[in-house]
Amino acid sequence: MIKSILLFILAGLAEIGGGYLVWLWLREGASYWLGILGSLFLVIYGVIPTMQTFPSFGRVYAAYGGVFIMLSVLWGWGIEKKTPDLYDWVGSIICLIGVSIILWAPRT
Repeated sequence: MIKSILLFILAGLAEIGGGYLVWLWLREGASYWLGILGSLFLVIYGVIPTMQTFPSFGRVYAAYGGVFIMLSVLWGWGIEKKTPDLYDWVGSIICLIGVSIILWAPRT
């Protein structure tokens, strides 16, 4: 369980970080090298979920979506200095509860 959580976090950081670097390049006029680095992170993001032990692509990506939401809120807070409000936190927690149900609910 710890391994899968860490892989979700790594995938999220690679996707959000890569997307942010591309954003800085295209939207903020930063160096194209940031765009290249961001694109590399996005490729790495595509590889990381394949290391999950869950057998279903759809289930892994559905669960990752909830983790991505929470990480995005934290990224905005820590990197962009945009303080999340109550609805950001409540929505993120609801998503993480959904992730837990998707991944660890007993199935027959």
